[in-house]
Amino acid sequence: MSSDTKDPVLVVLQLSGGNDALNTVIPYNDPLYYDNRPNVRIPEEQVLPINDELGLHPTMGPVKALYDEGKVAIIQGIGYPNPSRSHFRSMDIWHTCEPDKVGDEGWLGRALRDIDPNKENVLTGVNFGRGLPRALVAPGVPVASVGNLETYGVLTGIEAEDQRMKALETFSNVYSPMIGQGPVLDYFAQTGLDALKGADILSTAPAKYSSTVEYGNDTVAQYMRNIVQTHLADFGTRVFYTTAPYNSFDTHAGELANHTRLWTETSNAIGAFYEDLKEHNATEEVVLLVFTEFGRRVHDNGSGTDHGAGSHAFVIGDKVKGGLYAEYPSLQQDQLVEGDLKFNNDFRGLYTTLLEKWLHLDAKPIVNGEFEQFDFI
Repeated sequence: MSSDTKDPVLVVLQLSGGNDALNTVIPYNDPLYYDNRPNVRIPEEQVLPINDELGLHPTMGPVKALYDEGKVAIIQGIGYPNPSRSHFRSMDIWHTCEPDKVGDEGWLGRALRDIDPNKENVLTGVNFGRGLPRALVAPGVPVASVGNLETYGVLTGIEAEDQRMKALETFSNVYSPMIGQGPVLDYFAQTGLDALKGADILSTAPAKYSSTVEYGNDTVAQYMRNIVQTHLADFGTRVFYTTAPYNSFDTHAGELANHTRLWTETSNAIGAFYEDLKEHNATEEVVLLVFTEFGRRVHDNGSGTDHGAGSHAFVIGDKVKGGLYAEYPSLQQDQLVEGDLKFNNDFRGLYTTLLEKWLHLDAKPIVNGEFEQFDFI
């Protein structure tokens, strides 16, 4: 089947903990960068330059290669008004598009409801990782959340197949009578039945998959490989989500070593992910969003950096018009927000672009408003 006939798929990779924007997209020709980073900085000769002013972290070779091919859009200075330096609150804002109150629905949960309003496919949305991100949560929207696709399933520890099927039938018989007994029981029953159905379908994905691409042994690599496996199995999944290990990008101390390891793993995983899709002629129907909840302080703390504000996001794919979007936030002291990079682009504009130009949805009710779009798609 030609990739042109396939529905667009969005993959989201969340860099949990607050990725250091300054040491990711590095203003290596700005003396203020070195003034503010006497200890936690990347030497100019190690930077991977993308122009005369900016470059990428030296471990980001695979991302740089995709950038050079015109497949990476870097959205500079992304954030939101009145930034919160709390992991939980900031991520909640990114997940729900509610900067002024606590939201009760995730933006991707709303998107999934629009994509599959009749809940015909329990695998329209799939998360790989611990728990279910709030971005995917919306009442009545089924989303599968998987720790490891290779071992995923229900009651897989029961070796005898007939005993396992009897146990699964028992579970199904417990859930089914709840339906029609009230909204709470309906919710629990449908969630349980969806989980059983989704687990059985997803468990077949690894056997359908074959690839020559080698991934790393880290968690990010595993999840990105699992996403490719599931996508290639043609289960109709339209939104995939995964998270770099919980709060791993929270580099208050030992940042130079930790950030190097994190971006080595993340960049290699992104590179393998793209090459795997390419090997299977599946690059044109997939776009990858990489984001973090906030950047980090402009001035280092001696061995690391503390919670900041403005950051950068990456959008990667064959259908992406690569390059730099928006302006890099100024490092001038009077342009900072309490010592942090000032955001100059609302993240809801980024979401709006992906929703409308890629997924072909009406973004206003999903992001709670109208925001200026980018032209990277």
